[in-house]
Amino acid sequence: MRAIVIATILAFLCMGCAPKQKKSASQRSYHFRYVQPPLQASEEQQVAYMRDHYWDKFDFSDTLYTTKADTTEMMRAYASYLSNFVGATNQEPIRKLMQRASASKKMFEYFVMLSERLLHDPNSPLRSDELYIAVLEAQLASPYYDKYERMAPEYDLRIASQNRIGRKANNFKYTVASGRTRDMYSLKNDFVIVYINNPGCAMCRDISEAMKQSQIISTLQNEGRLKILAIYPDEDLSEWRKHFNDMPAEWINSYDKGCHIERENLYNIGAIPALYLLDKNKIVLVKDSTNVAELEYILQQSTK
Repeated sequence: MRAIVIATILAFLCMGCAPKQKKSASQRSYHFRYVQPPLQASEEQQVAYMRDHYWDKFDFSDTLYTTKADTTEMMRAYASYLSNFVGATNQEPIRKLMQRASASKKMFEYFVMLSERLLHDPNSPLRSDELYIAVLEAQLASPYYDKYERMAPEYDLRIASQNRIGRKANNFKYTVASGRTRDMYSLKNDFVIVYINNPGCAMCRDISEAMKQSQIISTLQNEGRLKILAIYPDEDLSEWRKHFNDMPAEWINSYDKGCHIERENLYNIGAIPALYLLDKNKIVLVKDSTNVAELEYILQQSTK
């Protein structure tokens, strides 16, 4: 799965980057220095070594890094760590990183900023509530935050803790064009894709097309093993009605009557579209994704 996001990561890291300025000698010394794994170790051992030692050459006590280091370079180094050595649900390396960053308030806030950009930004291909939870918990445990500064991470933690991978998804009611309302848990297929969308948005159209073209999704649909539940979460239904016929007939094309998903914080709809893959017991297999290839990969692994 790493290769799927590498190009996207690089594009994301360059978004909004200012042109590089010529640096002084002192600034040039504040580059991230990479650790090399033991050459004779197996690939698995090298990954484990890098997971534990990736930051060994970074001086967390030197707060000049927070102003002199190139932020894009640091994000690129952090992104490489996340995508190559951490894993999608392994919070422990992030906890250890935030603990090391706690050497000072300035350094801690710097790594909170980097983490927020990579793990929480809706546009980041590395966005992960599961990993970001470790950052939020570190903020709430930090002596550097007062009760007012804790309010934002407390709220973010409540939202991030919903629908976690490996746990049951929140149930919700959906309404179809006929006016009939049912709840998501009533779907008895082996897999359910919950597709929170606004059908007029460009990314939604791209995701819809990718799912239409997906061989494994089509096969599982035809076998009756998978159902796509497309749900429009907004109150104004004009956009939903306008694009109603754009959705395939075999999908459930629905809306959230009363906007309970948003009002009750059942799912994070801060960024739309969002894909959730659930198994027959409504356990979350993929959370808040925009990557159809990720769904395909998990479906392939789950149906072997």
